Amino acid sequence: MKISYPYLSQLLYLLLPLLVTEGCPSVCSCSRGYVDCSGRMLRGSNLPNAFPPDSREIHLHDNQLTSLPNGLLDHMLALHSVSLYGNPWVCDCGVLYLRSWLLRQENRKNYRNITCSSPPGLQGRLVMYLAEEEVLESCRYWYCSLALASQVSLFIFIVLQAILLASIIFFLRRFEKLSREARRTVQESFAGDDGGNGEEYVPLKGLPETGSKRGTR
Repeated sequence: MKISYPYLSQLLYLLLPLLVTEGCPSVCSCSRGYVDCSGRMLRGSNLPNAFPPDSREIHLHDNQLTSLPNGLLDHMLALHSVSLYGNPWVCDCGVLYLRSWLLRQENRKNYRNITCSSPPGLQGRLVMYLAEEEVLESCRYWYCSLALASQVSLFIFIVLQAILLASIIFFLRRFEKLSREARRTVQESFAGDDGGNGEEYVPLKGLPETGSKRGTR
């Protein structure tokens, strides 16, 4: 049975949306290169780590995204539009990938509604127009806070370890002292028993001698 080329082309055209849907993330809906993940309360923990490679349009607006994983939107040659507004973007080190991706887009007018929600110093600023020094400054502040918290935690840990070690040494010395006292008490009790037994047998040894002397007289 021969299959004509036009019939095969029509069959592939009908199956193409199904093939794309197979790679569709479970939290999104997909149809003919259109991927809708909007309004799904997506965060970094449940954000899809990949989209269908032939996606042309992806909707990620009105979620709870604070950053995008590095490389999420790269190597998608058919992609021409991504909606990202309505998310609480945190403009620290984690926003560097999103910023660089926005700067590579030809039509930047579509991304002028992507603004920072925090930190307070950058709130309301457009993500793609942030200066790299501003973002790095927030990264330094974050790293300094993390380093300070780590040092404080390490100091508390060392203090707790020192207290625990001192407690162990104290109880060991206390146990050793009690052991010495117990051994001394046992030795003294045995010594007292030996001395008492000797005094009881001395008069018994002298009784026969006294009787024999009285008999001779």
